[in-house]
Amino acid sequence: MAVFVSVFFAGPLKADLPSAIVKVKPSVLLVGIYKRTDSPRFSLRGTGFVVAHGNLGSSNLAITNAHVLQPPGKEDVEAALVVHVKVGDNEWQVRQATVLEVDKRHDLALLRFDGPAAPALRLGDSGAVREGQAIAFMGFPIGGALGFSPVTHRAMVSSIVAAALPSPSGQRLNEKAILSLRDGASFDIFQLDGTAYPGNSGGPAFDPDTGAVLGVVNMVFIKGTRESALTHPSGISYAIPANHILPLLQRRQNN
Repeated sequence: MAVFVSVFFAGPLKADLPSAIVKVKPSVLLVGIYKRTDSPRFSLRGTGFVVAHGNLGSSNLAITNAHVLQPPGKEDVEAALVVHVKVGDNEWQVRQATVLEVDKRHDLALLRFDGPAAPALRLGDSGAVREGQAIAFMGFPIGGALGFSPVTHRAMVSSIVAAALPSPSGQRLNEKAILSLRDGASFDIFQLDGTAYPGNSGGPAFDPDTGAVLGVVNMVFIKGTRESALTHPSGISYAIPANHILPLLQRRQNN
């Protein structure tokens, strides 16, 4: 007698990481400064990724870290902010970019780039992320020293902590951070047990099953000098929850 077993799934079937990487790669951007008189003319400052209103289709909007932009007071009028958009298997197009909005508190920047739209990534609900959850992140580590090909790292959300805890040097709390903890101005940030590098800043941290963006890679815990992050990486990185991207997109939609 044949026995038939029915299997019922509580939700949509999940893909695997290789499939998620295929989804994410076309939306990941190089972010940097182009200056005709420099050699090389392009200087990589970080990673970005394409987003869209409603999480659907293609877009000319991109998210990166605010600290990836030229530092205030050090702007070079001869230098242009640009992104590189992947248009083929091994071809990148340089597009001039404009800063639409900067959220300094969450270290996020919303950009618009020229030319045809690019595939946009879907934003997941970062409020549902739990400690111990698997995550992946993609970007251009070590300033593109490994070539301009997006690199993917696996990680785990090892902790969800107050964003005021990691200082810019990654070594100690400063006075401003302590005050923000006291007055409730801090917000939660994801601590990852994966090794990111300066070039990863602004890249997407995403669900390895679906490719949905859950965070924006923000900083690396450094045990010594900035240079030591390359030779002796701590294996601890941080990401800004993706829900903080939504107000930037909503304000653009309303303007």
